[in-house]
Amino acid sequence: MTNTHKEMFGHPRGLFLLFGTELWERFSYYAMRAILVLFLTDTTMNGGLGWTEQDALQLYGIYTGLVYVTPLIGGWLSDNYICQRTSILIGGFLMALGQFTLALPNGWLGLSPEHALYLGLIVLIIGNGMFKPNISTMVGDLYDQGDKRRDGAFTIFYMGINIGSFMAGIVSGSATNSYGWKAGFLAAGIGMLLSMLIQLTFAKNLLGNIGTVPAAKLKKNQDSKGRKAPLTKEEFDRLKVILIMGLFVVVFWAGFEQAGGLMNVYTQHYTDRMIGSFEVPAAWFQSLNPFFIIVLAPVLAAFWVKLGPREPNSPIKFAMALVFLALGFLCMIGAVLEQGGDTTVKTSMMWLVGAFFFHTLGELCLSPIGLSMITKLAPLRLASLMMGVWFGFNAVANYVAGYIGSHVGSFGAMSIFGGIAITATVSALILWLLSDKLIYWMHGAESAVEQPDEDAAIEHEQLA
Repeated sequence: MTNTHKEMFGHPRGLFLLFGTELWERFSYYAMRAILVLFLTDTTMNGGLGWTEQDALQLYGIYTGLVYVTPLIGGWLSDNYICQRTSILIGGFLMALGQFTLALPNGWLGLSPEHALYLGLIVLIIGNGMFKPNISTMVGDLYDQGDKRRDGAFTIFYMGINIGSFMAGIVSGSATNSYGWKAGFLAAGIGMLLSMLIQLTFAKNLLGNIGTVPAAKLKKNQDSKGRKAPLTKEEFDRLKVILIMGLFVVVFWAGFEQAGGLMNVYTQHYTDRMIGSFEVPAAWFQSLNPFFIIVLAPVLAAFWVKLGPREPNSPIKFAMALVFLALGFLCMIGAVLEQGGDTTVKTSMMWLVGAFFFHTLGELCLSPIGLSMITKLAPLRLASLMMGVWFGFNAVANYVAGYIGSHVGSFGAMSIFGGIAITATVSALILWLLSDKLIYWMHGAESAVEQPDEDAAIEHEQLA
């Protein structure tokens, strides 16, 4: 792996290029996500499609699920045939095209509004599959094996994601309120173009040859005999950790992703959003999560450093994330109790603020840690594919989230919020009990358990 040696704030400058690329890509995604369900359920008189909440939430779950499935295909293509840098450019172009398709006035393509919607979403899904697994993998490629800066790099990278997310809800919500739904999709498309412009302008200078050779070909070239070596026992163990941890990721994101679906609808219809004479747009609440991340990420990072050798390992952090998710849904239970069974009652927006606060703490204990963990545990020749697998767990979670949210009419909000809280708590307990075994299977990727000398020597030879 060829790396660039010039640094900024103690990290390779390429990190900040990837930071900017992902910032505007996430702005694009969350700007669209913040208004999609609201657009689908709004009346045709106001420019919406007039769908029922159930139909809109089901489409939302299918769309967000497929967004996390296609990285499996994109990751495989990038590992074997198309380099990561080319995949990012192809994916970015397709995502911009998809957003602009959603933004076109009705009838411009000779399609009905619903057919134009489906076309735009399909193009977005395909583009995302090419883009998403590769940008995260390239962050890990900036650092050599054993570089202690890697976790910190993913925290910085995650800050970029959430700066984009924070701006997205405010910009798309404001544009929609002033100029209609199409303006929100147009803003999302412009954000994607900015992402591609940054990548095209600075990648060659700041990334060197990182991401220019498919990972499988690079691994084959590193092997002295030019043959693909079978997976070792350590690699199999590490893959087991990824798959087991992924099951708990499904539970977390299935609850967390209610933010863009059921909680978004709850914000729109059942929350008192008045501050004086100003009504806060429902889409603005989607910016609470990234705002809390920007504020809390440095605090939490400093807290981990302060703990020193007592810092929790990855499985324990994941368990903490599930507990925080449960606490967030306790806040939503409080909102339902305030209604007292009367759906005409508007609840305090502070319940939502509390829910987003705890969910953000959970996200910070899980998402950047998970991305970093994949780059540590996945074999080089499977790096982008395993990142795609990781996002595949998110796909399952998003589909489950949409399915659960769409049944609010039959189950009731109390049952859904309470069920998620109980499931998250039980899952946290199970993961805590499994944590020592998972650390052992990481074979040195986490320092809580020391490898036997023989295992360490074998791993040293493989890395060399």
